[in-house]
Amino acid sequence: MYPTGQQISFQNTPFSAQDPSTMMLMDPMETTSPASRDETQNGGGISQAEFAIFNSKRLQSDLEAMGSKLKQHEDNLNFLKSQKNKLDESIIDLQVHMSKLHSADTPGTVNHQGEDINEQILRHENSAAGVLCLVQSRHGTQASQLMTIKGVVGVVAKLGKVNDEKLSQVMADYLGTRSMLALVCKDYDGVKGLEIYDNQGNVDRNAGLHGLGSSIGRTIEDPFDAICLESLRPYPGRHIADDPQRRLDLLKPKLPNGEHPHGFLGFAVNMIHIDPAYLLCVTPYGYGLRETLFYSVFSRLQVYRTRVDMMNALPLISDGAISLDGGIMRTGGIFTLGSRDAVSVRFAKPAASRAMDNYSEAERQMKELKWKKDKMIDDIKREQVLRDHVTYQFSKKKEEFVKFLAESSSTNQDMISPR
Repeated sequence: MYPTGQQISFQNTPFSAQDPSTMMLMDPMETTSPASRDETQNGGGISQAEFAIFNSKRLQSDLEAMGSKLKQHEDNLNFLKSQKNKLDESIIDLQVHMSKLHSADTPGTVNHQGEDINEQILRHENSAAGVLCLVQSRHGTQASQLMTIKGVVGVVAKLGKVNDEKLSQVMADYLGTRSMLALVCKDYDGVKGLEIYDNQGNVDRNAGLHGLGSSIGRTIEDPFDAICLESLRPYPGRHIADDPQRRLDLLKPKLPNGEHPHGFLGFAVNMIHIDPAYLLCVTPYGYGLRETLFYSVFSRLQVYRTRVDMMNALPLISDGAISLDGGIMRTGGIFTLGSRDAVSVRFAKPAASRAMDNYSEAERQMKELKWKKDKMIDDIKREQVLRDHVTYQFSKKKEEFVKFLAESSSTNQDMISPR
């Protein structure tokens, strides 16, 4: 086996059974007992080293197979959980949609108990919004050609609609009357045209919107806000795919277990219904009102069913929250408490069409989604049981392998130690 006269030297370093290639280099005739050596020479069996290598490879193969199976179960679990999260989001979206349909079909709530949005604004006689609406109501489409208001898109309260009466009220309370009556302009030139100043910096009451008010017997006494769409930082993300309203694809809040907080209905910015004319190309860069105006005033304001739901989700709220029962939490942890006078100007409601048919279809979809979710939960539980079983088997096989390595190392050390 070796060249004549060659000596085999053993070092003091313990022999490791973890390296089968090293073991293969050793002469079984030198590492086995006399009896085993005789058996090998006579063809009666295999050497102890060869048996150790065989066992090592077998155990390693078993561990690799179990490890692969364990990874497969982990991948299956991750996939099932991601599918369940998607179902949860779809259920939440559908709940919001059903709430809107239900509200649209409720008698006596259309257009805020029959009151037109213009009537709400016109009650604020000495406001810039009141003057603008009065001019528009008297002159119709011709009013848009007046140089003073040519760059004005409209009043905040008129640029969006909200299906739910309670949601409309709490949104208005959150923004406040001044913001609801703010004038929205396409660019800075439109803002400049609203108010003119004399050499001393005083407002010229005979020019701009003030002059227009004087011409119809109105005086603008209240301070007012003018919002320049072109100067707002637009929403930087994506929109929800295939959504005709181009709602923003915002990341919904999640608890550590992956569930959405109880009572979460959505984001205020996505609960505004926008006239199709304003969905695109309001600004030179092609941004609509949702990405600019409403994202600016609402940001990621969350909407919950109740105050209790809102307070329970406090750690998940970053940009404020509101609830349908009147709860308001602003950015930075500022809460609006106590009784308050409701803002008199609210968002109008979109015209309801085939509400009951749509609600029935939504109910059918909800049942189907919940059935899929229940089935998904069962699949997750089943996969967890299989994963846990393989994990246990893998652990036991690993213990067996470690024990085998320890015993092999001890045996080899005994065999190579000088007698």
